Amino acid sequence: MLNRQGRPSAPEAGSAGAGFTTWTGHRGLAHEEPLSFEQGAKGRTAVDLPEIPKVADRLGGLAREGEIGLPGLSEPQVVRHFVRLSRQNYAIDLGVYPLGSCTMKHNPRLNEKLARLPGFADLHPMQPMATIQGALELMAQLGGWLSKLTNMPAIAMSPAAGAHGELCGLLTIRAALEARGDKRKRVLVPESAHGTNPATAAFCGYTVDPIPATADGRVDLEAFRKKLGSDVAAVMLTNPNTCGLFEREIIEVADAIHAAGGFFYCDGANFNAIVGRVRPGDLGIDAMHINLHKTFSTPHGGGGPGSGPVALSAALAPYAPLPYVVQEGDKFRLVEETEGEAKPFGRLKGFHGQMGMFVRALTYMMSHGGDGLKQVAEDAVLSANYIMAALGDVMTAPFEGPCMHEALFDDRFLKGTGVTTLDFAKAMIDEGYHPMTMYFPLVVHGALLIEPTETESKEALDEFIGALRHLAERAKAGDTARFTGAPYLAPRRRLDETAAARQPVLRWTPAQ
Repeated sequence: MLNRQGRPSAPEAGSAGAGFTTWTGHRGLAHEEPLSFEQGAKGRTAVDLPEIPKVADRLGGLAREGEIGLPGLSEPQVVRHFVRLSRQNYAIDLGVYPLGSCTMKHNPRLNEKLARLPGFADLHPMQPMATIQGALELMAQLGGWLSKLTNMPAIAMSPAAGAHGELCGLLTIRAALEARGDKRKRVLVPESAHGTNPATAAFCGYTVDPIPATADGRVDLEAFRKKLGSDVAAVMLTNPNTCGLFEREIIEVADAIHAAGGFFYCDGANFNAIVGRVRPGDLGIDAMHINLHKTFSTPHGGGGPGSGPVALSAALAPYAPLPYVVQEGDKFRLVEETEGEAKPFGRLKGFHGQMGMFVRALTYMMSHGGDGLKQVAEDAVLSANYIMAALGDVMTAPFEGPCMHEALFDDRFLKGTGVTTLDFAKAMIDEGYHPMTMYFPLVVHGALLIEPTETESKEALDEFIGALRHLAERAKAGDTARFTGAPYLAPRRRLDETAAARQPVLRWTPAQ
């Protein structure tokens, strides 16, 4: 049933909650309202501006011929509109955010406080170097922490995100190969890789050659060895991988790619699971990006820009991009041009990096210390295995044994119920939870990938587990309507996601 504004105000029969109708379209204290453009009235404004003096043809004949098209709104209308929209968002500050392979973890408020200190918050990239010594020292310290945690000698700090870090790593590898006159053509990528891995390799001009997985969800070592050759530039492997499993034969992979003359790129998206426990450099890795938002609690998306520093081995260090920080005595300097033995492949962006992310990440590291960061990984893995064990009798896991930081389930437990992975995930919204990652990794049919992180309490995990157990039991009991129409209680009902992707409406157009 739709109310006067097209909003579903009454759940269908058999859904969660009793059916009802409202005249306003509001539900409880969640208000429904038109778009800001639809609320606008001519002559209404939230500000008083001085009258602009009339100057003849001051726009050189380019004066506007019609209305500018912005809505006329009062200040209360503007404030209420955006506050109401914000209440429809879900965020880590509202509850458990179980996205797999995304590490939606709590961002400590201490980090935010330090990032807002005047000495950091009001910096400008064009300031004289003598006025930013503290900022450069902070960058050097952060790079030092990352170098120690990875046991890799060089850190490229400028990449703005994980995918940007992948680009940095592949361009560094390409520069190292070309410096020795070896222009290779192929990059090997596991079938379970993040989608950015093959995209980055292709963007750098390489042919992507997939590596199959074994029955236990790990890279098939023999298939990998058979694909090696003199034209293979690198292997791009995630560890722990996107199935939430540690690649047990990672050292054998490193030895094999090095023997073939190639380099080992590790997708460091899941470093949160091993930080303080495993040093990637000890595993033979040559390049690895590190998502500061995933492992070191800087904000994840929406607050941009992000930060994806790249750790580099001694073989790749000379080819790291510009700019970078060096210490000379008690002073720090930003190197903007090629110096000494360095052979940088170029630069990735106009300026150095993301100061706000650097401050937050270093604050997190110094707050925890080495032992604390080790506990971060241990607690993240413990939480995921707790979920795996607690749901093992009502949901189905594609691989046997314990997991790392992510609990992965498939859709076999839904077989014969008429409920799909998408239906199950949408029903979670009615229970107050953002769905986990769905249908990824692609190597698992109907995948449900859950990453609880280390920042959730046992009580929060127990409540989340209880909701999933309840939904699994309702699906098996034949309560199909509970799922196929979900969500019933969200501000909007289920969208036609195919039509939304193929025929997106990205702007409001006024009626003629």
